[in-house]
Amino acid sequence: MALAQDTTPLALTVTRGEPELVYPAQPTPRELKPLSDIDDQEGLRFQMPAIMFYRADPSLQEKDPIKVVKDALAKALVFFYPYAGRLVEGPKRKLVLDCTSEGVPFIEAKTDARLEDFGDEIHPPFPLDELLYDIPGTDGMIGTPVLIVQVTRLGCGGFIVTLRANHAICDGTGVMQLMNAVGEMARGFSAPSVLPVWDRERLLARESPKVTFPHPEYEQHEGDSHAHGDPNLVQKTFLFGPSELAALRRHVPTHIKQFSTFDILSASLWRCRTIALGLDPNEKIALCFAVNARNKFDPPLPKGYYGNACAFPAVCAKAGDICKNDIAYILELIRKAKSEVNEEYMRSIMNLMVIKDRPHFITHQTYVVSDLRHLGFADVDFGWGKPVFGGPASNGSIPDASFFISFKNRKGETMIMVPISLTPSVMDVFMKELQEMLQAHS
Repeated sequence: MALAQDTTPLALTVTRGEPELVYPAQPTPRELKPLSDIDDQEGLRFQMPAIMFYRADPSLQEKDPIKVVKDALAKALVFFYPYAGRLVEGPKRKLVLDCTSEGVPFIEAKTDARLEDFGDEIHPPFPLDELLYDIPGTDGMIGTPVLIVQVTRLGCGGFIVTLRANHAICDGTGVMQLMNAVGEMARGFSAPSVLPVWDRERLLARESPKVTFPHPEYEQHEGDSHAHGDPNLVQKTFLFGPSELAALRRHVPTHIKQFSTFDILSASLWRCRTIALGLDPNEKIALCFAVNARNKFDPPLPKGYYGNACAFPAVCAKAGDICKNDIAYILELIRKAKSEVNEEYMRSIMNLMVIKDRPHFITHQTYVVSDLRHLGFADVDFGWGKPVFGGPASNGSIPDASFFISFKNRKGETMIMVPISLTPSVMDVFMKELQEMLQAHS
């Protein structure tokens, strides 16, 4: 069975200092930078938290990780100076970044808790209310900081870096580009190895916008709700290693073309989840997933591009078809949706945003999966080595979402960690269905 771990966050007592603004270490341009029409979607107007845990290093006892990270952030902001600005809203709700150099709020904190108190295998959820101060008045989009950072010193000498970034400014790839640059500055680099590129002008709607693809991912249904979470949900973290993934692959007929680990895991989880929800067989449901489109453009977006560059195509089907068909059926639906994402598809989204006043993502019976394994969370090194755990700090602000996170277990095996939230009764059925899939061919 994919190990299902209960998810009661560790009870922490954290002492925090007052937030202090970190400014770029050198003067930076004062200018207005409009966001792209991919950035500027209603569904991306939220804050995304991330977290990284670091072990103590006896050879670095003279170094204070809080000072190191704070100084490095100031140096990185010289290159990534838009992060020190504030969003303003222009005509037709157009978001524009005002590069004011107002600074990034930085919180210094400490706790007696030790790294081992978080367990042998660190995973979400985390006591985010303690590890990232929710500064009053900063939750909005306009005129508030687009990045907040907290560094919490642990009793064992290790430390935790937690951050919250405005998703409208960057996607996961973009925010990790910034954090890797902070790590490089902390290790003595004079400039980031990947220089940031703004270039949002390339992702603006055409002068005579026209929608050229169907976009069910933005179709609203009666009863769609964008509320953030259900208080009755329980969250469990499922771990998939080589043996679990091999068991899931055995459900796919040999004649099916090559498919990715992401595809097979998404298809399996969606099927188990749909069965567990017990929906009317004729009810329309959807699976949405992120597709990085940086290389879909001609020429590709530059390596340093840190804006949003993902599509979220939707696989739509009747609940009954997902429940009664095998995984191969779902894999073909995913493959087809993926194959449609090209430059014209992205331009169609940009045009749709302008024509339809930036519609929100579909939420009615929609399951969202996002593969965060290759974003670089686990590579950010401030001089203490790579983190013991690096990834999203929660399931974010998207209801019914699962993130795929990479980490190494105690044996050194690379595992995929998937937090899943469901009501208790639905979770029981989901776990039973998943167990049956994992044991069917073993």
